[in-house]
Amino acid sequence: MIVVTRLNDSRFAVNPDLIERIHETPDTTLIMVDGAKYIVTEPMSEVIEMIARYRARIVAIAYDEPHATSPSVQPLGTRSGTGPQLGLVRGSGGAGRLSDLRPAPADEPTPATTPAGR
Repeated sequence: MIVVTRLNDSRFAVNPDLIERIHETPDTTLIMVDGAKYIVTEPMSEVIEMIARYRARIVAIAYDEPHATSPSVQPLGTRSGTGPQLGLVRGSGGAGRLSDLRPAPADEPTPATTPAGR
């Protein structure tokens, strides 16, 4: 959350992830994704800086604190445990098969040189 000030000097916190737009005409207006509007005393550049600091803090917290539920970092293709794994999914029609994404062995033709009937 970032803390901003209304025109009547009351302060409130707003979730910057829910801000859709910021206007400065001449007062700074935060327009939220649900259509709510908040007029604040801080200039637009200051609000943008607060949002950047907030997001940097979130990223720093994510990297600094070990989480008991987060998986350990392993190079791709070396995971030996069971459970969900990420993969590429592309449209139907046979194009984009996982085998198409792997490099072809040296003795096999590449997809670009494979005959169309294959």
